Amino acid sequence: MSSPRIVIVGAGGVGAPFGSQLARGGQDVTFIARGPHLQAIREKGLQINGARGDSLLHPAKATDNPAEVGPVDYVIFTPKLWDLETTGAFIKPLVGPETGVIPIQNGIDAADRLGPILGKDRVMGGVAVINAIIDGPGKIRQMGGFQHFTFGELDGSASPRAERLKAACDVGGLEATLSTDITKALWEKFVFLVGVSSMTALTRQWSGVVRDDPDLRALLLEAMHEVTAVGQACGIALADGTAEQRLAVIQGQDGRSIASMTVDLLRGNRLELPWLAGKAVALGREKGVPTPVLRVIYAGLKPYINGRPEDSPTG
Repeated sequence: MSSPRIVIVGAGGVGAPFGSQLARGGQDVTFIARGPHLQAIREKGLQINGARGDSLLHPAKATDNPAEVGPVDYVIFTPKLWDLETTGAFIKPLVGPETGVIPIQNGIDAADRLGPILGKDRVMGGVAVINAIIDGPGKIRQMGGFQHFTFGELDGSASPRAERLKAACDVGGLEATLSTDITKALWEKFVFLVGVSSMTALTRQWSGVVRDDPDLRALLLEAMHEVTAVGQACGIALADGTAEQRLAVIQGQDGRSIASMTVDLLRGNRLELPWLAGKAVALGREKGVPTPVLRVIYAGLKPYINGRPEDSPTG
């Protein structure tokens, strides 16, 4: 059987390292990118630097026109959450009757939002564990040594298309897990991500500062407890000790890392806050679960949701 055709939508801190690993491992990968980033990838290749070592994918297949590519086997979908619906409509030419679309954005509702656009049966679920950012056109910097892709069908089945994607990841050298409970996996990451993104953005500090300061560590743990309680109220089988398990993961990571939302905050960009802490607060209100720490964090960061205000005293 020939290698599946895989398209990476969004060659940023998640899509670029995943796609580069698959392509360097011999898989047929095309990147959807735009602007100077696309031009650099076409001319000089895709450079990945950082904690996992340095690599260059050159030549790299890249375009800004999905119609040039046509229907493919898999779409790994990574745009920012505020662009989800617009980008979902834009990539319709990539999606055929058997295509599997795997959103690996932050948050927990990307699949629900993509289903009405691309077809519910086309959409799978995915979780990325990686810490990387765009470091210039055609360049990605990884800030941690961890890199893992978890995916699965939303109904929990081990479908042929899911099995084939797992085989492609194995051949391509991308560490991946085929999950039969991808919704739970999404929530387990959500607990971690809401806590870390909220606290590193609130403090404008490295995760290690938050982790190692007793007062900040306590707030981080409480924020993750709140998300866990919200998830349980939504019917997700999260263990009572999920927050402590996530904190143990943070303890083992490089302290000089920050969440992508914090990078956006520091750069003056839009924030994914409504789909992270904001989503947990909204679900907590709906389910009657108190979220006092997250409510304060959400309110404090809310003025920056659409980017740094022009008249902000922070410049």
